[in-house]
Amino acid sequence: MSGSVDLRRLCRFYHFMSIYDDQPNAHKRFMEKLDARIRNHDREIEKMCNFHHQGFVDAITELLKVRADAEKLMGQVTDTNRRLQDAGREVTAQTEEVIRCRVQQRNMATTVEKLQLCIPVLEMYSKLKEQLESKRYYAALKTMEQLEKVYIPRVSQYRFCQIMAENLPRLREEIKDISMSDLKDFLESIRKHSDKVGETAMRQAQQHRTFNSAVAKQASMGHYIKPVYSLNERTHAHTPNGLLMDDDTGDDEADEEILTAQDLVDFSPVYRCLHIYTVLGDRETFENYYRKQRKKQARLVLQPQANMHETVEGYRRYFNQIVGFFVVEDHILHATQGLVTRAYTDELWNMALSKIIAVLRTHSSYCDDPDLVLELKNLIVIFADTLQGFGFPVNRLFDLLFEVRDQYNETLLKKWALVFREIFELDNYSPIPVETEEEYKLVVSRFPFHDAEIEKQDFPKKLPMSQSVPQIYTQVKEFIYASLKFSESLHRSSTEIDDMLRKSTNLLLTRTLSSCLQNLIKKPHIGLTELVQIIINTTHLEQACRYLEEFITNITNVSPETVHTTRLYGLSTFKDARHAAEGEIYTKLNQKIDEFIQLADYEWGMAESDGRASGYLMDLINFLRSTFQVFTHLPNNNNDHASMSGKVAQTACMSACKHLSTSLMQMLLDTELKQISMGAIQQFNLDVIQCELFASSEPVPGFQGDTLQLAFIDLRQLLDLFMVWDWSTYLADYGQPTSKYLRVNPATALALLEKMKDTSKKNNIFSQFRKNDRDKQKLIETVVKQLRSLVNGMSS
Repeated sequence: MSGSVDLRRLCRFYHFMSIYDDQPNAHKRFMEKLDARIRNHDREIEKMCNFHHQGFVDAITELLKVRADAEKLMGQVTDTNRRLQDAGREVTAQTEEVIRCRVQQRNMATTVEKLQLCIPVLEMYSKLKEQLESKRYYAALKTMEQLEKVYIPRVSQYRFCQIMAENLPRLREEIKDISMSDLKDFLESIRKHSDKVGETAMRQAQQHRTFNSAVAKQASMGHYIKPVYSLNERTHAHTPNGLLMDDDTGDDEADEEILTAQDLVDFSPVYRCLHIYTVLGDRETFENYYRKQRKKQARLVLQPQANMHETVEGYRRYFNQIVGFFVVEDHILHATQGLVTRAYTDELWNMALSKIIAVLRTHSSYCDDPDLVLELKNLIVIFADTLQGFGFPVNRLFDLLFEVRDQYNETLLKKWALVFREIFELDNYSPIPVETEEEYKLVVSRFPFHDAEIEKQDFPKKLPMSQSVPQIYTQVKEFIYASLKFSESLHRSSTEIDDMLRKSTNLLLTRTLSSCLQNLIKKPHIGLTELVQIIINTTHLEQACRYLEEFITNITNVSPETVHTTRLYGLSTFKDARHAAEGEIYTKLNQKIDEFIQLADYEWGMAESDGRASGYLMDLINFLRSTFQVFTHLPNNNNDHASMSGKVAQTACMSACKHLSTSLMQMLLDTELKQISMGAIQQFNLDVIQCELFASSEPVPGFQGDTLQLAFIDLRQLLDLFMVWDWSTYLADYGQPTSKYLRVNPATALALLEKMKDTSKKNNIFSQFRKNDRDKQKLIETVVKQLRSLVNGMSS
């Protein structure tokens, strides 16, 4: 059936398509056919309807009957539906309530389940907040770690957990910043507390040193006590937390509270910061920062104040700060693992040690007070012992003390130079008078003087030296004591200390005392008497040097026979001073002679002499006699003194006579003196005779024969030649060892003869020659020519 329909449809389709395939009138024809076709169908339909009309009417009639039943049924259905809707509405409401309750129950169960997962997270986060507020940062970091690894992943889908997770890195940075801030506060605080830490450590070291000294003394007496501190070994040990703990000493000092660095400084910021950075995996950054900052602080600590050398407190503060710094570093080294290492502290200490030595070397050089230098030495020793107790090498500091010792000796030498000068200025340069036995014992108790002859004498009596001698001797001993103070506590052997004392004493004698003596001898107010007394004083001081050596030996207990023992150089020192004093005696005598000679007022053209010696020369001779009496007034009961004073007197007398002879000869030969009369020669001869009489009177005992008169032999032979006018003998015997005028130089004779020639026609002697015999004038000319010939022969 469906196939036929499809066939008809297809035919119609082709028929329809054929309409458009015909000519233009085909459409009209198609419409006409279509109308005819419709009319045919209408007629068929009308036939069909007429055939079924009755049945249709019957159906309509039945259908109208059913309509009433349908309306009744519709009413019943509607009523039933209304009643059903009313009943279902309450059921629906109860059902919706049940559904809502079940949803709520399900949501509540889900919520409880989720809350059970979230509550630990919130509790941990709350705990984290509490830890942060209470500054328990290390615990807070542990809590953060648990939150991130355990709790937050369980509820990571919730926004608040995401916020927490996002907030944790910020909290970590805050903890790092806070801990770093605490560390900076700690570093600032430790810089301020280093002084106190160092002061405490150095005080403890000093107490240990004092105790050890007492132990050593008791041990030397046969009593032994266990030491609590050793300078070479640490008898206290480090506890696990890095604190210092003294060994059990068994005495009362062990019960005393010993302050440590941790007692004075709170190190918790360092530990806390170290733990935090370790947990955060950034320990290296923290270590580098800590070491860098501590190095900066070390440089500040090592920088001294400009006026540090003026007071001992300046040095004390400087040492306290350094000790405090390294005590802290030592504590950090042992209380932490790896924050600082032994290599780091050693490097830091070596750097600091070089700076400390340079600073001390510079500042100690400015110090001119020996007491301050001594206190500085004691501070350096305590400083070195303190740091040595904490394991830092301090050998270079003890080497520095040798330089400081030299500086100390220099200051001592300057101080004692003033002492010696004052002693010399106050000395009366007279033998010490002693009236009683007590006075004598007082002097010999201060100075080792022993003289059997003087001891036999009755009181009152005089000791040969002046009062400066025992004072100088006492001050030399005081110097040795002062020098010894520096050698204490240097951990040096007795031999080394003995050598130090002897060398410093040698410097005192050979440089300071010698210089003071030389300056004293050159002073204008020191006269001949004082110079002679100085010579005697130096002799006694020289003899006392062996007692000074014994004094040093008794102090150090080092035998003087030791191979390397240094000897005192007092012998050369005082010998040089004596030679200088003797030379000054000769110089002053000659100067005095020159002063008298300057008073000479010869009338070189006088016709004849006055018949008596010149007044200036007699004054000069009297001065010489009184001067040489000074030597006879010196104590002569001691053979050494007599020998010494006699030798000096003889040398001085001979020097004075030679200088006088030379001065008189120069007076005759002065180039400014153009003419000399025979009368002047005669007058000059009288003065020379007085000089010869003085020489022959033995003004100083001990000269053999005419030794002293020989000082005037040149003058005597020259004057005899002119007085006798014995030119023929002079010229005939010239050059022979047996010549009567052997000491007369032809040039000298020629110069004097030239002054006596009658060049101005006013020479009386030549006028007399011309009146008496002109041949004598020719003889004079001949003598002059011969003398010139001799002089020229000598020069050629």
